[in-house]
Amino acid sequence: MAGLKRSKTNKMFAGVCGGLAKRFDMDTTMMRIIYVVASLLTATVGFWLYLILWMVIPEE
Repeated sequence: MAGLKRSKTNKMFAGVCGGLAKRFDMDTTMMRIIYVVASLLTATVGFWLYLILWMVIPEE
């Protein structure tokens, strides 16, 4: 995905949700809620996905 970067300013942990929200032009809080709900529904997949995204997505 072109233009996807982890946020340096809009972050709580690593900036993954802030970067995804910026890329898809969404509210950061809504992105976090969607991510948490999706993570809870898929058990531990969300946790591992977040760690992978943290390592793969470059910081802005």
